[in-house]
Amino acid sequence: MKPLQEKLSQYTEPQKAKAAGVYPYFRAISSEQDTEVLMNGKKVLMFGSNSYMGLTNHPKVIEAAVEATKKYGTGLAGSPFLNGTLDIHKQLEARLAEFVGKEDAMIYSTGFGVNLGVVSTLTGREDYIILDEQDHASIIEGRRLSFSNYLKYKHNDMASLEAQLKKCKPDKVKLIVTDGVFSMEGDVANIPEIVRLAKQYNASVMVDEAHGLGVFGKGGRGTVNHFGLTDDVDLIMGTFSKSFASLGGFIATDKVITNFLRHHSRSYIFTASITPGATAAANAALDIMLSEPERQEHLWEITHYALENFRAMGCEIGHTSTPIIPLFIRDDYKTFHVTKDLLDEGVFVNPVVTPAVAPNDTLIRYSLMATHTKEQVTRSLEAIEKVFKRYDLLKK
Repeated sequence: MKPLQEKLSQYTEPQKAKAAGVYPYFRAISSEQDTEVLMNGKKVLMFGSNSYMGLTNHPKVIEAAVEATKKYGTGLAGSPFLNGTLDIHKQLEARLAEFVGKEDAMIYSTGFGVNLGVVSTLTGREDYIILDEQDHASIIEGRRLSFSNYLKYKHNDMASLEAQLKKCKPDKVKLIVTDGVFSMEGDVANIPEIVRLAKQYNASVMVDEAHGLGVFGKGGRGTVNHFGLTDDVDLIMGTFSKSFASLGGFIATDKVITNFLRHHSRSYIFTASITPGATAAANAALDIMLSEPERQEHLWEITHYALENFRAMGCEIGHTSTPIIPLFIRDDYKTFHVTKDLLDEGVFVNPVVTPAVAPNDTLIRYSLMATHTKEQVTRSLEAIEKVFKRYDLLKK
């Protein structure tokens, strides 16, 4: 065995979970991503999806993707920088900029690629990148590629953020990057206070709206819009793989910044463009989000219903106030067992274990879609209560 394989062969955690019959990843689904999915010939309630608007199987979204594929083909075979820019890319960029209230927008092939390419590019060696300790992995990876100074503040702790800002040289660029809605525990960033501190210390702010678009703000414009701070946040990032029912991502900001990014951001320049089908699907999803506000309203109705019932049940759900609801287990293998038992009860949820979270913060991630019915939520609550009682996870 070569040294590489010998080293990697020491990683045996997946094999242990498989041997115990509780391995919870790569579970094959044989149907569309809906509130119910088909797994091994059995219907299962889906509470593990990020499709907050429930649009991945909407006829208009599917039709738009099919028609664009017929017209433009399946792919671009090149990056936006060279041969990979279509007229529909430019049209969607203009719509996205208007949607979130910025001068310009750029479409990347993935949401991960947005954060990787933006965070790694904007600041120089003597500048500062300041992150919330629970920021998404893509933000962290973007920071790792940067040559800038790195500072981290405690999660949503504004005193900690200010302490980090005080360490920065006043004349250097300071970029604060935060999730709008934190993807694992569902809590919302204190954007008003982040903006206040940014003004005080002459810093710039970037907000990742991956889990905020469609959910918060007028017409689903996100947490920045929700707080009325669009003009005070310098960069707004979004993905297409959640509320936009597609694949890809974007950054919206002013034209000075996009001009620089278009010519320096490596995950933009050196990655093939988002496909025509994905572009058209995202555009159609935006149409539906704007024309059907009842989707967002219903999402919040069932979110409040689920939150109230989880609290009454005695589940530990942390500080969430969103359709992302963490059900804390605080033990890796117990989390795996609970995930398997819930699937046996007909409920698909996602386990979040180390190293994604600290060992004592492991949880089940339960997430809602605008297309879930109250009856489906009730069925899932009953199954969760049954399984959680089995493992003594409900507060007395």
